[in-house]
Amino acid sequence: MGIITLAVLAFQVWALVDALMRPKDAYVAADKLTKQAWVLILALSVGSTVLLGSTLLLMVSIVAASVYIVDVKPALVSVTRRR
Repeated sequence: MGIITLAVLAFQVWALVDALMRPKDAYVAADKLTKQAWVLILALSVGSTVLLGSTLLLMVSIVAASVYIVDVKPALVSVTRRR
């Protein structure tokens, strides 16, 4: 279980760092939650994985990071892509 938790934690940290690197205006342009909301959601996910280690919270955290990577990140990339 420790290896899985570390892999999930790495995935969550990747999503959090990506969210922090994107400009806040891109979130509005992509019609997504604000940058602050996504950073809070992802930071809470990382925190719950590190501090609590609950299996249920781990699954919820995976969903939050996955939604960001699969839905939000591509939308942000599409509005910030240089032409």
